[in-house]
Amino acid sequence: MLALDIPWGVMAIILPLAGAMSCFLWPRCALPLGLVTALAIVICVAGLGWQLLEQGAQRYAVGGWGAPLGIDLYADGLTLLMLMMTAVVGLGISIYSCGYFNQDRARHFWPLWMFLWAALNALFLSADIFNLYVTLELLGLAAVALVALAGGADALTGAMRYLLVSLLGSLCYLLGVALLYHSFGSVDIATLAERVESSPAVWAAMGLMITGLLLKTALFPLHFWLPSAHASAPAPVSALLSALVVKASFYILLRLWLEIFPFAGAALAQLLGLLGAAAVLWGGLQALRQTRLKMLIAYSTVAQLGYLFLAFPLASITGWTGALYVLLSHAAAKTAMFMAAGNILYFGGHDRIVDLDRVVQHLPLTITAFALAGISIMGLPPSGGFIAKWLLLEAAIRSGQWWWGIALILGGLLSAAWVFKVVGYAFTRSEVPHEARAVPAAMEWTALLMAVVAILLGLFVPWLLALMEIGLPFGGEGSAG
Repeated sequence: MLALDIPWGVMAIILPLAGAMSCFLWPRCALPLGLVTALAIVICVAGLGWQLLEQGAQRYAVGGWGAPLGIDLYADGLTLLMLMMTAVVGLGISIYSCGYFNQDRARHFWPLWMFLWAALNALFLSADIFNLYVTLELLGLAAVALVALAGGADALTGAMRYLLVSLLGSLCYLLGVALLYHSFGSVDIATLAERVESSPAVWAAMGLMITGLLLKTALFPLHFWLPSAHASAPAPVSALLSALVVKASFYILLRLWLEIFPFAGAALAQLLGLLGAAAVLWGGLQALRQTRLKMLIAYSTVAQLGYLFLAFPLASITGWTGALYVLLSHAAAKTAMFMAAGNILYFGGHDRIVDLDRVVQHLPLTITAFALAGISIMGLPPSGGFIAKWLLLEAAIRSGQWWWGIALILGGLLSAAWVFKVVGYAFTRSEVPHEARAVPAAMEWTALLMAVVAILLGLFVPWLLALMEIGLPFGGEGSAG
């Protein structure tokens, strides 16, 4: 009973902040401090999950001053799933980074990574639109610094482009927040949900906020900044950017769509679905054309993000749960893929696909991880990706919008093409010999375990669907604890 009284949601923000400060103040101990913090966050999220199962959705008044005067934190089933995804991927990235970074890079990586983790947890728990802006800005600044961590012209160019896009997206979102606050005198999501009505000011605010969030989510055709930033960053950073950071802005968009702007209308939903379908096809084609492995995986992220937006025109609980399953399975699979690419780059000093030179003989666990992650990305059973696409396809058929199913099928075929392309070259002798060095076992096993998570997600569907219903984020109101 004592554990149920602990404010686990607040602790999920305090712990990574404390870890970041500790890693910054004692850089020589950054690695053990970071690992201990990561484990503590996982335990904290597990405690929050138990609390939600026992008591329902939770609301925390920060400093004892709740909305509308103060700041509220709120946790329901949707929040819990995002925190769980972040905890699992974050723990994997933390373990992987132990072998990837040397001591000099590690002392810069760990404080930034912990700050980014704190911003992610705070964003998922935020219950007002201005606090969402603050956490989104902190998240973007930490992500930009991590992209630049690799050094070199490509990394700095990618980081600068990412910074400018992030600031532009945040500015659009903030202007929308200002319009809503001026019109309704509150930034609390629950209060705005009761007060907001269709008006020119509200439509302007909605347009600005959605545009800013789409820019940060890198939805086609606003994806121009993503491939260079993700491909030039260190492998653990690429993994967390693709698996976590771009999902944060989608989470905000989903919250706003469901709670503040339910009157948005079918036309806007169809537009988002159309952009999502275009992203699926364009991203898949561009991934197939790439010659570098990390750039290929980065373009595949553009395609996978498109699936998330196919849920908007479907507008049903099945469609939303399908999009969330895409989000979860993509996070695990893409983390495994970028880790596998990092292993190959670490081993051979390059990531040219045609020069993989039978790498499967030297890194069998890595290629297995890439192939298993590819199964989920393609949407083959029994993976989480299969469940996600099945739910979306079911929603499309039930709503009579069968054409979205065509985008799902074509996207899966394109994903299969580039996955088999990489695996094929992994078994092929290269004409260009290269010097090799041993890859730490922790890096290989972590990539494999993350790929296994992507597969196992397809076997725990009832349990995860039950978690999604806590607080009824897709219909009705949950009880506050």
